[in-house]
Amino acid sequence: MASNDRQAREERARLRTYQARQEVHTRKQRRRTRDNVIAGIALVVVLALATAAQLFYFTGGPGAPAPAPSETPAPTDAAEQNQGDVPSADLAEDRTWTGTLTLNGIALGVELDGAAAPQAVSSEISLAQQGFYDGLSCHRLTTSGIFVLQCGDPAGDGTGGPGYSYGPVENAPADGVYPAGTIAMARSASQYSQGSQFFIVYDDTTLPGDTGGYTVLGTVTSGLDQLRASVIDAGTADGSGDGAPAVPVTIDSFTLQ
Repeated sequence: MASNDRQAREERARLRTYQARQEVHTRKQRRRTRDNVIAGIALVVVLALATAAQLFYFTGGPGAPAPAPSETPAPTDAAEQNQGDVPSADLAEDRTWTGTLTLNGIALGVELDGAAAPQAVSSEISLAQQGFYDGLSCHRLTTSGIFVLQCGDPAGDGTGGPGYSYGPVENAPADGVYPAGTIAMARSASQYSQGSQFFIVYDDTTLPGDTGGYTVLGTVTSGLDQLRASVIDAGTADGSGDGAPAVPVTIDSFTLQ
């Protein structure tokens, strides 16, 4: 009888030990599942933030799927922009200016609309007349989503400018469509960050207009096909859709009259 009681107690002890182990195992499983869920959520958040950051970098503002021309960030308030050296908008004379932008020996005929974008055109006239652009590079080519060659940065990496910034945006297309041949000013998210960097659209491109679009200066009237064959078709140096051109591009001269 005593032997049976002892055996029963041992069975109950083994059962309690087993149940305790099962409870520990269950808790570990729950903790592991919880940790995996938390890690998964964290990964999703990180990826979402990284994607958002990439979109912001590429578009100069959130919400668009393709890279857009951008410059160094500048003050967002008109009163805070650097106006000390900004050329007077009167310089554009409310008329069309014609000239030649020469890249790698390729002469692009250009027309700038001083009536539609007086401040931007006045700035370009002033910089061109000073020889500011001579010898500068076209540092950025985009070949995926949008189709532009970006030029005019004295730093050569997208961070430079003429020592002043101005705004707001002028003459931006209401539908966000920039036809091939368009010449427009690059900027960051702020409308008051325009400086010396501009971009040439070599194929019809739609750019986000949620922050005001981009100032259209004018158009390339000749030479675009030659630029495409000599520079654009070679793509970017690293083969990506947004980067330095595989064929280095230098502004030989920029004349306007």
